[in-house]
Amino acid sequence: MPHTTSPTATTTATTTASTSASASASVDSLPWEELVTSALLGTDRRPPAPRGGPVPADAPAALLDAAVLHTVRRRAGLLPAVPEARPEPAAPDPRPALPEAARHRLAHLLADRSAPSGGGRRGTAPDLTELIPQWLAIANRRGFRAPPALLPALLDAARARTDLRPQALAFAGPRGMWLAGLNPDWKFALRGSASGAPQPGLTDPDAVARLWEEGLFAERVALLDAVRAQDPPAALTLLATTWPTERAEDRLMFLDSLRSGLGGADEPFLEQALSDRSRNVRATAAELLSALPESALAGRMAARALSCVHPDRTGAVASIAVEAPHECDADMQRDGVTAVPPTGRGERSWWLGQLVEATPLGVWEERFGGRPADEIVALSVADDWADELHTAWCRAAVRQRNPQWSRALLGRPSEPVASGPGTASIAERSKLLAILDEGERASWVAEFIAAHGLSEAFQLLGVCTVPWAGPLGRAVVDALDIARDGGSYPWSFSGVMGLAERCLDPAEADRLEVLTAAQDEQEGASPGAGGYWSEAFQRLVSTLRLRAAMEAELTA
Repeated sequence: MPHTTSPTATTTATTTASTSASASASVDSLPWEELVTSALLGTDRRPPAPRGGPVPADAPAALLDAAVLHTVRRRAGLLPAVPEARPEPAAPDPRPALPEAARHRLAHLLADRSAPSGGGRRGTAPDLTELIPQWLAIANRRGFRAPPALLPALLDAARARTDLRPQALAFAGPRGMWLAGLNPDWKFALRGSASGAPQPGLTDPDAVARLWEEGLFAERVALLDAVRAQDPPAALTLLATTWPTERAEDRLMFLDSLRSGLGGADEPFLEQALSDRSRNVRATAAELLSALPESALAGRMAARALSCVHPDRTGAVASIAVEAPHECDADMQRDGVTAVPPTGRGERSWWLGQLVEATPLGVWEERFGGRPADEIVALSVADDWADELHTAWCRAAVRQRNPQWSRALLGRPSEPVASGPGTASIAERSKLLAILDEGERASWVAEFIAAHGLSEAFQLLGVCTVPWAGPLGRAVVDALDIARDGGSYPWSFSGVMGLAERCLDPAEADRLEVLTAAQDEQEGASPGAGGYWSEAFQRLVSTLRLRAAMEAELTA
């Protein structure tokens, strides 16, 4: 008898097939993200079906089918990508290649930069990371170009340490700037180098004007500096063309560029800037004008200061009388005097200090009968105004870069710090020292160390030219030897010791060798100090010899 299917069975099968097809079609319509979510959570927890829609009988199979269908659709509909333009090649770098030994040394220094540093005692090995700036400085002085293979590590090092950037970017050269343009992690290099773009010829006024009007801010700053170095009046003219439309923070940066080549021709522009709507711009303009002894502002400030400070002839001994200003009027504020003093500072002394700081120092020599700076500074000051007056003179000497007044305010290095003729502040003294020439600066600090030791000398050493040679180097070594013999803990001098590793003349290594031996513990000395000092001197000697080897490799 032929097999027959009942109408009920046929209807059920048809309904089941229809439901399955409907569910499959629903799954196929799901977005790719829904399929991924269902796969991650599992089809039991998140069935591959639209909300309220039918769930397929075999959910895992339906999920995979739908994924296959999505993939085929995406591949079939994929359009070929439009190729991007190839980057322009880097500009040629004509500098000579590094000697092979120096290239290996740089690779070692950069590799050590990322090595994990352990805590506790430093041991006797040199700190290679701290030698990278010195290596770069020597390589740049010798005019070598960076090895292409080491540029990524060099840019990574500069990204991590802002103090490395000027020397690292100079060494990286045009190829480094080109490479930085291809990696967002190195975009700092583009900001620091005006996007790596070459400056237009400064003899092409149209190109200069176009870059000034259309360039990025870093490009414009670099352009203004370049024009200023070659032709200061032309830079001022360029700046004046867009000055009214610049943002306040940009005006401040551009104004700062005028420090280079500052002269009398800048006075009219700076006088106008005294009325700027930005307080910071006004203050900077006033500072620059006060550095021009012949400027009208310097004359106005001198007249105000002379009304406050004058010779006191009432006593038998010449002295200085002070009557601080009683108000800070609108004209004073326009000339850069800040009316509101810092917390804890009296108004009148605050105003007086600003007036004296902005007054040309030659005015005082004339006011006190032609006396030189050292005699004026030595005069007694009435009513406890000496500290305020001397501190203002110190700031004036630094601003006006006056070596005679700097020398007078520093006094003799052997004098006690608190009783010097100028300021007892080591920070102020370091600024005054920076005005003197290299040899005089080193001699003064050497005598200071011989008289007072190293505890007060850290900031003073920071302004001395490297390497510390001659009397200065010997004074530092002798002071360290005295500190060791005194049983002090060496970590009390860790800052100076670290500075000595980077700044002492490498020729001092042989002289220091005798100090590397461990001493017997002395009675009353700090426990374990002898061993620590021995390690510190061994590290110092090793570092100096490594620096000598580095320099020799870069000379080859």
